[in-house]
Amino acid sequence: MAKTDTKTPRERYRAQVRAEVKERAWEQIATAGASALSLNAIARQMGMTGPALYRYFASRDDLITELIRDAYQSLAETFRTASASGADLAGLAHALRGWALEDPQRYLLIYGTPVPGYHAPEDITGIASEIMGTLLGACTALACDDPAALFATHLADHRHWTAGHSAPAAALHQALNFWTRLHGVLSLELAGHFTGMGFDPALLFAAEVNDLLADRA
Repeated sequence: MAKTDTKTPRERYRAQVRAEVKERAWEQIATAGASALSLNAIARQMGMTGPALYRYFASRDDLITELIRDAYQSLAETFRTASASGADLAGLAHALRGWALEDPQRYLLIYGTPVPGYHAPEDITGIASEIMGTLLGACTALACDDPAALFATHLADHRHWTAGHSAPAAALHQALNFWTRLHGVLSLELAGHFTGMGFDPALLFAAEVNDLLADRA
């Protein structure tokens, strides 16, 4: 049986306007970057006044928060789907790249240069922690020793970023290695720094994943 839409006409209209605002915001970000995002410019594009648009988003930061929240939720869902399908650490790595290439601006908004003066609310930190938790679970499943004992010992006493995950220190180290090195490759690829160099970025990414797994074998 089809799901009944219980929203009122006003609620549906509000949702439609908010969705269009976010769509136009992504267009602005793609053109000039998140720091140049302007609610007044979006209002003009939509044939509205600035004050009218502020009824839907209270401020530029409110809009940025919504975009960042959507992006993190999308990546979290990508990781949940991959994990439910039995993806291992390499599978999660390639799921991350696929998600990033699907919408580079979405990736760069949350993992690129921070927007000056913007501070994300706590609930976004919670979504980011879920993503890291999935990665930590995959690293824990490998149950490998950590040759970098000094740093592993340090991580064992500095694990606030894990949001309470029980992963051993070796898994913490591996998760950080994956997160930092793969984001480094992805950021360079999406920023166009490999353009004209003559090699396939997908093969570079796969080689980095294989090297990281070999290091932990």
